[in-house]
Amino acid sequence: MSDHSKITAFDDFAKVHAILLAASGIPPALHRQLFHKLSSEIFDGGNFFTIEQCEGGRQRRLLFSAQFLPMESDIFLIDHAWTFRLSDALRQLKEVPGLVERMAALMCVDLDLESNSIDVREVEFGENQKNEIMKNVLKILEREMERGSHSSTWLELEELGINDDILSSLDLSSRFPNLVALNLWGNRLQNADTVVQEVTKCKNLRALWLNDNPVLENCGSFVANAIREGISSLEIYNSCFTNNSSEWALGFCQGIIGMDNPNISIETANALEAITSLDLSDRCINSLPKAFSPAVMPSLSHINLKGNHLDGVAIDDLLNLLRGFTCLQELEVDIPGPLGNNAVWILESLPRLSSLNGINASNILDSGKHVVDSALKPRLPDFTLAQTLVDRVIGAMWLFLMTYRLADEEKIDETSVWYVMDELGSALRHSEKANFRVAPFLFMPEGKLQSAVSYSVLWPTLDVNYGDECTRDFLFGIGEEKQRSARLTAWFHTPENYFTQEFKYYKRQLESKGLCPTNKEPPITKGILPSNGHPLYVYTDIPQVEEFLSRPEFVQTTDPKDADIIWASMQVDEEVRKAVGIKDNQYINQFPFEACLVMKHHLAETIHEAHGSPEWLQPTYNLETHLSQLIGDYITRKRVGFDNLWILKPWNMARTIDTTVTDDISAIIRLMETGPKICQKYIERPALFKGRKFDLRYIVLVRSMKPVEIFLADVFWVRLANNQFTLEKSSLFEYETHFTVMNYIGRINHMNTPEFVQEFEEEHEVKWFDIHQRVRTMIRSVFDSAATVHPEMHSPFSRAMYGVDVMLDHLFMPKILEVTYCPDCSRACKYDTKAIVGERAVMKGHEFFNIVFGCLFLDEMNHVTPL
Repeated sequence: MSDHSKITAFDDFAKVHAILLAASGIPPALHRQLFHKLSSEIFDGGNFFTIEQCEGGRQRRLLFSAQFLPMESDIFLIDHAWTFRLSDALRQLKEVPGLVERMAALMCVDLDLESNSIDVREVEFGENQKNEIMKNVLKILEREMERGSHSSTWLELEELGINDDILSSLDLSSRFPNLVALNLWGNRLQNADTVVQEVTKCKNLRALWLNDNPVLENCGSFVANAIREGISSLEIYNSCFTNNSSEWALGFCQGIIGMDNPNISIETANALEAITSLDLSDRCINSLPKAFSPAVMPSLSHINLKGNHLDGVAIDDLLNLLRGFTCLQELEVDIPGPLGNNAVWILESLPRLSSLNGINASNILDSGKHVVDSALKPRLPDFTLAQTLVDRVIGAMWLFLMTYRLADEEKIDETSVWYVMDELGSALRHSEKANFRVAPFLFMPEGKLQSAVSYSVLWPTLDVNYGDECTRDFLFGIGEEKQRSARLTAWFHTPENYFTQEFKYYKRQLESKGLCPTNKEPPITKGILPSNGHPLYVYTDIPQVEEFLSRPEFVQTTDPKDADIIWASMQVDEEVRKAVGIKDNQYINQFPFEACLVMKHHLAETIHEAHGSPEWLQPTYNLETHLSQLIGDYITRKRVGFDNLWILKPWNMARTIDTTVTDDISAIIRLMETGPKICQKYIERPALFKGRKFDLRYIVLVRSMKPVEIFLADVFWVRLANNQFTLEKSSLFEYETHFTVMNYIGRINHMNTPEFVQEFEEEHEVKWFDIHQRVRTMIRSVFDSAATVHPEMHSPFSRAMYGVDVMLDHLFMPKILEVTYCPDCSRACKYDTKAIVGERAVMKGHEFFNIVFGCLFLDEMNHVTPL
């Protein structure tokens, strides 16, 4: 079979899909039948099954409607009705025509609408209501006309209740002949001809938003095509790029173009020249704009092209274009996607890249039973009549979702794919003695992931007779050793008292832990510079160290065997030591068993063992071992009306990858399926800076763990969220509202520390010195915990640097977030920063690693303070 030919023979299918067939558990006797149905797209489930309402119409079940089906005798294809990444769920429900209605019906959360099928947006206005809407809209228009009707205009008219008659009466094209952007998101526009007629009169329009209008539900394609044909200047339609997109669209994505600056100008061009990071994700781009070039944006070092098919760009052409960006170091792109399905090949084709999809390039290249099921009452979708369909679906979806991750030989996606099976598949209810089994299956009709189509497949595991309910095991393969009974809480009302008792017992255990004393023994380390004047040889794989370690006492070498000091980003374990020839007397920037600090679940375990539940650690649970206790805590909080917002974090992934904020216990449990996680109480009342969340990055230098000898850099860095903080449910999907790490996602807003501290003190009427003292005490306690609980950490030939991330609550008490090995020091090396503690001197960015190495290896105290 050639690389690009369609699979037509079963043997080729079996060879290409061998791993998938084995992993899915599909009986070998059904493989040929599966191939036949996949290749012919046969969906014949309707001949064998029927869907019936149950639980008063709030749930559906699947019944067998044929006479008889022997076990493992047939296999059925199930389509996926909705497939998404979790961060995109809310947006898709709002933007994809018809999706929310289908999901609402499938999940039985549209019951109150069945008696009245008229959408609320379709109800005719009364005259008074129409007049009020007109009055509000005209106020906006008059305000814009005061700027001058002949100047370029950007109109924001979203969610005002505008219907077809009102839109026509506004005569926007006459009022604003130079209308550049028109936002009609969330109005009541229904008639496609009227909308197209009025909008296409605005011949200078560059951006148009009609999202969440009824007109798109049935006529979305017609409207899109007609508007694009009628407005040659249009660059952005419903948040997506058109084929006309130019510098203007790029400027809009970067926040350079907007309501206050709607036109391309010299300043815009200069701003594009200066940008270093460009996020074009999920813009439905087929052909990149001509302005996407090194000539227009010569400084780009990070590009995000995820969520774009780029069908109009050949792989070679795209590679050549990306090679032209000489500063490009970080690329995010779908794999499989416009650059193929091989991460190694992409890196070899773009050798300047230091990371691909957030993964370091070198890493890629080197590469008994507590409850009884039958007694459980099902969780039914819970909603109020006041909730929108979108909110109802978001609340109910965790009862229906399934998940998988795409992977090839080189890489597994960092972000899981979630999906909802079609109406037939979603009607399968759970049973401990299921008579069917379901598995996801990726069919690659052309033999490659690039051509993959995702399905679920269904086959009988027992004989089935007419009228039998067809069921599946929601936790197939998961036994009590993996907390099966507790995990059933995602779908069933499990015995609450069991979990609350588990929580009380666990809480008493933590409370019984004594406080770990701070042991301040005299320091024992000394500088290691040879007395004969010879320099220390340093091997490093970290570009910043290579660039900025410039002191004459340190000379860099490319051979680790020749080094006195090995400063590496990768883990130097025994296998690496043997492979490279590293000797026991070489200094390494790692401590043995430092996982007790730098892996999130181990960090919590270490602190719990040493201190119990100190106020500076939010309640934290390892879901792999303490799910029952977490459920008990959740139930207890719910009973007394306490806040129940939690954040789930993978054990060992940085940059908030696969991190989720939720108050839904079903979501918490189901998210375990995407990998091991901790679940930590979300700080619902954080200290804010001008209404935004922030956290603080501290640098800790460790010379010894026995005794603990650590130093805190006098300079720290603040990291700010981009959006105003809110706990509105819809905001929980907004990365830039609830997270502060913007180096890799979103736009980063750097702020000098002294400026931040001064403004923070003024805003909150506090003294930063008091906060700093509490932070110092907390950080010392964290490292004392590790030394006490894990004395095996100590090594006389270890000297290390760690990043410690801290957040303040509304009482300005510090909370430990995480400890990071080999932290990203981009800002430390890039900016000169004046310390607000210690000697309050200015730490020069280019001197950062000179200071670090001076402290750790030369016994110096410049710009650091012992803890």
